[in-house]
Amino acid sequence: MSLLRYEDLSISFGSGRREKFAVNHLNLEIGIGERVALVGESGSGKTLTALAPLRLEPEGAEVSGKILWNRKDGQGTVDLLSLPIQDIREIRGREIAMVFQEPMTALNPLFTVGNQIIEAVQIYQPLISKADCVDAAIDLLKKTGIPEPERRFHSYPHQLSGGQRQRAMIAMALACKPRLLIADEPTTALDVSLRLQILDLLKELQEESKDQGGMGILLITHDLNLVKHFAQRVAVLNQGNLMESGSTKQVFTQPSDPYTKALVNSGPLRDLAPVMPLAPVLLKTDDLSVAYPSSESISWFKKAPPHKVLKKVSFSLKQGQTIGVIGESGSGKTTLGMAVLGLLGDSAAEVSGNVDILGNDWQKLKPVERRAMRSSLQVIFQDPFGSLSPRMNVMQIVAEGLDVHFPKLSTVERENRVVDMLKEVGIDRSALTRYPHEFSGGQRQRIAIARALILRPQILVLDEPTSALDVSIQKQVLALLTELQKKYNLAYLMISHDLAVIRAMSHEVMVLKEGKVVEFGDTETLIKQPRQTYTRELFAAAELTY
Repeated sequence: MSLLRYEDLSISFGSGRREKFAVNHLNLEIGIGERVALVGESGSGKTLTALAPLRLEPEGAEVSGKILWNRKDGQGTVDLLSLPIQDIREIRGREIAMVFQEPMTALNPLFTVGNQIIEAVQIYQPLISKADCVDAAIDLLKKTGIPEPERRFHSYPHQLSGGQRQRAMIAMALACKPRLLIADEPTTALDVSLRLQILDLLKELQEESKDQGGMGILLITHDLNLVKHFAQRVAVLNQGNLMESGSTKQVFTQPSDPYTKALVNSGPLRDLAPVMPLAPVLLKTDDLSVAYPSSESISWFKKAPPHKVLKKVSFSLKQGQTIGVIGESGSGKTTLGMAVLGLLGDSAAEVSGNVDILGNDWQKLKPVERRAMRSSLQVIFQDPFGSLSPRMNVMQIVAEGLDVHFPKLSTVERENRVVDMLKEVGIDRSALTRYPHEFSGGQRQRIAIARALILRPQILVLDEPTSALDVSIQKQVLALLTELQKKYNLAYLMISHDLAVIRAMSHEVMVLKEGKVVEFGDTETLIKQPRQTYTRELFAAAELTY
């Protein structure tokens, strides 16, 4: 039986000749207790399709067609697009819940995570006591895999990792026991093992809901491996059009549409140049450790010992080499990158051990000396939209480093360098006067790469550089990074929780767990013969052959 059915749904922007359809005459059905995945590239209309049942489409969107919702307790079917907004508010959360892609913008920074979950519990059970609400919230945090749920209950969103925030969002969505859960990229911020844990949890909760008719799930994702693991049916969108729909097995093994075939075969390819035997070491760490002071107290007069995030990490990165850093959320991957970049100095972090950059002790350099060396050590962040200033155009963004490190360049020389760099990353000079919001996610990441490479660095720290991109764009960006590494003999420290990316890009892999290096070695050897149980579990979760 149908739980939600899109009938001839269209979503457009503008009018007349300027009218543009983001979703074009979509027909799709989610059955009671069914798991359906909606896949496609960025801009295909996936998120707009997900927002429409809750009437959360952007201002200015013109929506037509029908979205038929099967009300509970035999109340019949209603068209959600024809309901007044007051009635839609009664359905939001109680009957249809949503997990958004970016939890930091969806969670209230002024309230603890526990209080926000309690609010959701009270909507579903208004007569429940405060103590029972607390117990229910902690139980939800525990079910979603957050460590120390009693302590995290009192944490604010900024005190949690990205993966922990996403799990808290899922806990909030499930608190009201909805009949349909719409999950928009719910596992983007999670490492591979936690991705499977979350999806297995959703399956488990779906089984538990069978007594109430069964919860349907609409999953929106660009992670095709997760779709194979989770969904019963798959619908493929391209530029607002439904290209193909069918069982998961049929779509992945016998796709009928050329676009679907290209999407299914868009995994990253390994095309690395070997590291030269006598290649110089550009980056070296010895017993690098990072700890943060604890805010908790053992007694009235004694604070708890510092929380150690990194514990004696040592490695050497050579010219032309890529070292991949993997591990679960909270394992210390990003902290390692920030410590190498010297971006922890202004925080409360206690950094010990040595970081050697191009033969210089990074810790002992004076601020002026360190600033001068930053042109040799650059970073590309996970979210290009967050790392690019919305108030600067592309010319200003890419040229900013030149203004700092090469202030004597003439205006013409400066512009020529920017244009040449943009050309290398596949961006036309017509983009110079445009702003970040005018580009797709893949294009923004290319601009971020151009900004880093225009200073001709020798070392690049790549912190989840493709996790926010769909698979086909991810493949293009990784191919670009590989090409640039070969051309300029760059050294990459690549941080990622996507093991397919690490396998394609890395010469060696470092496996972190709770701040410690548990395994380190040649990528292919480590994948085929992992020594540690933890590593084997990570690879198994990613469905890699070893």
